Amino acid sequence: MKQSIAGLVSVGLASVLLLAGCGKSDDVLVVGTNATFPPFEYVGGVSGDEIQGFDIDLAKQIAKDAGKTLKVENMNFDSLIVALNAGKIDFIASGMTITPERQASVDFSAPYYEATQVVLVNKDNTSINSIDDLKGKHIAVQLGSTGDIMAKTYSQKVTAFNTGFEAVMELKNNKVDLVLFDSEPAISFLNKNPQLKMVELEFDAEFYGLAVPKGQTELLTTINNSLKTMKSNGEYDALVTKYMK
Repeated sequence: MKQSIAGLVSVGLASVLLLAGCGKSDDVLVVGTNATFPPFEYVGGVSGDEIQGFDIDLAKQIAKDAGKTLKVENMNFDSLIVALNAGKIDFIASGMTITPERQASVDFSAPYYEATQVVLVNKDNTSINSIDDLKGKHIAVQLGSTGDIMAKTYSQKVTAFNTGFEAVMELKNNKVDLVLFDSEPAISFLNKNPQLKMVELEFDAEFYGLAVPKGQTELLTTINNSLKTMKSNGEYDALVTKYMK
């Protein structure tokens, strides 16, 4: 999903300051996420305010393997790397695309999910059939996402929103031509909005990783070992079935 860290410090500072009083303890592992990206992270559950999703279940297993209790901090996506490098969270699980730009600031786990970008349009829109058709269109995206970065290479008319939900609402209200978004969250939104359709174009694959501060080799090893174990014992496939199928 999420790709750009340009302006990250200025955008994320307020959210990080809000976390200043949270604190961490040795028996707690704190994961940062942006719970507006179903099915990887979203707010739901019986209470309606529980943070759930594919990434959250991965994080729970990682904490368990580390012998710790998991604490989830929900914040704006553009605040996550700032919070990580300020020591407010221990790692990031938020559908974060591994990019060279990010690798200059954080260390990533082994890739744990392959994704791609897709286009959402209203069902009566037949004008988008190739990547070239995106040129000059008014595109809605989620702020800081891969789609946000890519859209600006196709059009000067790009509107970024804090959540995918807001981008989809803009499309439904005919204020934009399309939404450019990651495939799995796009499917989640499509299932709830039958007046929309998904157009799959020839975008490159991208890979999600869990992020830790530079040099945190012990935690990174724990994360990679947990991912490896989950893939070998069937737990990873069970999560894919639970959340993606």
